[in-house]
Amino acid sequence: MASSSNSRSARGWLVLCACLAIAAGLSRCQPPQGALPELRSGVLLPRPRPLDPAGLVLDDGAPLADFLGRGWWTVVFTGYTHCPDACPTTLAQLARARSLPGAGGVRVLFLSVDPGRDTPERLGLYVRHFDPGFRAATGPAGRVAAFVAGLGAAFQQVGDGGNYRVDHSTALILVDPLGRLAGYLTPPFTPETLAADLGAVAAMP
Repeated sequence: MASSSNSRSARGWLVLCACLAIAAGLSRCQPPQGALPELRSGVLLPRPRPLDPAGLVLDDGAPLADFLGRGWWTVVFTGYTHCPDACPTTLAQLARARSLPGAGGVRVLFLSVDPGRDTPERLGLYVRHFDPGFRAATGPAGRVAAFVAGLGAAFQQVGDGGNYRVDHSTALILVDPLGRLAGYLTPPFTPETLAADLGAVAAMP
């Protein structure tokens, strides 16, 4: 029971840190021209921020840099295939949301924060269990850590040996059609609210 409480506390700390980072970024931004759509479960940044996916690869071995942007909105979720709860729950909700009317053509990318165990092949099989259109990415530990920090998220390995867990942020991260960090969706989620928010960002000019 104590281990479970410690895990929840660690996750709460990670979410708090991510939220503080988001707030700091927003306070430094000057609003651009035009109104942003109001999201039901998150926020869009007034000015998107550049990202550097160099060194990361997709589940098929292609560079992540060739996937992000390219005219498409992408939802990034950080997690790992050994995750017992938040990852499968969130991916299932995203899969359901994408099947609902009005969700738009937003893509989903699962970014592993456990590169020691999550190979590209394992990740591909894992995400396509939820939706054949989902993609996943990984890379060297240092590049994963740098990219996750650039997303305003956080993660921390807990324990040693082969049975360690990874506490990680559970927000969904929005990347715009130019490959920039553009906003966040924060739990708790429902497929219906996710579909509405995904449709709202997909409809942006």
